[in-house]
Amino acid sequence: MEKILSLTRRCVEDYDMIQPGDRIGVGVSGGKDSLMLLAALARLREFYPVPFTVEAFTLDMGHADGIEPLDFAPVRALCQGLEVPYTVLDSEIQHIIFDLRREKNPCSMCAKMRRGALHAALQERGISKIALGHHYDDAVETFFLSLIFEGRLSCFQPVTYLDRTGITQIRPLLYCGEKLIQSTVQRLALPVVEGRCPADGNTKRQEIKELIYELQGRYPGLKARAFGAMQRLPLPEWGPVEHRRRPLPEEMEER
Repeated sequence: MEKILSLTRRCVEDYDMIQPGDRIGVGVSGGKDSLMLLAALARLREFYPVPFTVEAFTLDMGHADGIEPLDFAPVRALCQGLEVPYTVLDSEIQHIIFDLRREKNPCSMCAKMRRGALHAALQERGISKIALGHHYDDAVETFFLSLIFEGRLSCFQPVTYLDRTGITQIRPLLYCGEKLIQSTVQRLALPVVEGRCPADGNTKRQEIKELIYELQGRYPGLKARAFGAMQRLPLPEWGPVEHRRRPLPEEMEER
């Protein structure tokens, strides 16, 4: 956990993610990444020099035909232990996408609907900042997705201000590799809620994940160089705050 906290704090400081008095909503899907983010921010608030609070939100996706609903009771118990307020938001997103619309490529629409529901809930509660669980590997995969399938150099930003809603998105786990997150979640016995999305394992992102795994085996350090390139180019908003030291990408991966 100490390594996760160190990298999270470094990322938060490099991109000036947290300001005094922030109320930060954490989108908690129940997966390993969002649970790790929740645990890390809950710990960070205890000693970070800038005071902030954390609130957790789970968007219940509902369920499509033949898929049992998820039980978020273990997540609620975790939030109680962390002293973090927790809200489950009901929706019928899975039913709409898979039963009514029967989308063949559902990921984009699903992401938009989830984002809209979460942002509406935050606005109702007067929260203007949300933390998302995207990590180091997610960033590299998104970069390659954009390059290969869209023909452009692009990736989500560490900090994104959405002027239509007034909400700022932050991604504090960007310096944490997926293997490090996975091993830490297991050591802490965080209550992962396994999702049951019908599209799991059959997406362009999964194809890219497998491609990067193959290339990383042939060209060690490929992910680190890609991540470093995003900062050095830099992509919009990817250059760390100038007066802070830049991270070494090699530090972010579990050895």
